[in-house]
Amino acid sequence: MKTVALSEVAKTIRSKNAGTDKITFDIIFKEQGTYEQIKSSKTINRKKLANLYNIEEEQITDFVEYDPANAIKFTIRRFAPSGDPGEGDIFGSQQYPPLLDIQVPYNH
Repeated sequence: MKTVALSEVAKTIRSKNAGTDKITFDIIFKEQGTYEQIKSSKTINRKKLANLYNIEEEQITDFVEYDPANAIKFTIRRFAPSGDPGEGDIFGSQQYPPLLDIQVPYNH
C-alpha cells in the first residue's frame, strides 16, 4: 500500500482555541472510506502527535475518532495561555502545519 501526505487526502486540517489554555485540532476527510482506512491504520495516534509537537502524551487532553464527521480530533494544553506575553498565536490557528506532511496509507 502506498503512503501519501495527510494534506493530500484530508478535506480540512485546522487548529483553533479551545478556551484560553488549550488548542484543538480537526482532521476531516471528505470520503468515509479514506477516513476509515486511516483510522484503522492507527497512523494518527497520541504517541505520534506528541512526538510531532514535541510534547508529553499527557498534554493531549482529548483524542477522538469521530465517525459521524469522518474526523480525527485532538486537543492539547498550551504552554502559555492565549494572549499571554510572548504567546505567538493568540487564536491557536497556526498550529496545524506539522500535521500536513504526516504520511498515511492510501489505497485508492
